[in-house]
Amino acid sequence: MEPKKPGNKKLPDFKEMTDRLIAEPAIGPQLVIKTNLDPSDATEENPYFKNDQMTDSEQFKEYFKE
Repeated sequence: MEPKKPGNKKLPDFKEMTDRLIAEPAIGPQLVIKTNLDPSDATEENPYFKNDQMTDSEQFKEYFKE
């Protein structure tokens, strides 16, 4: 019996794609800690938040919510 190969047959293999950059995984474990020094609002001092017109604030806050 052959193993199942799920997925769309029309999509190229990731190794054949030259227009993407796939980052290597981290060498060791990573630890992310939220402290009481972090702002309560995800839009404050966040380099990924551009401004209210370009970014959906509610969706952005929901993404960074615990």
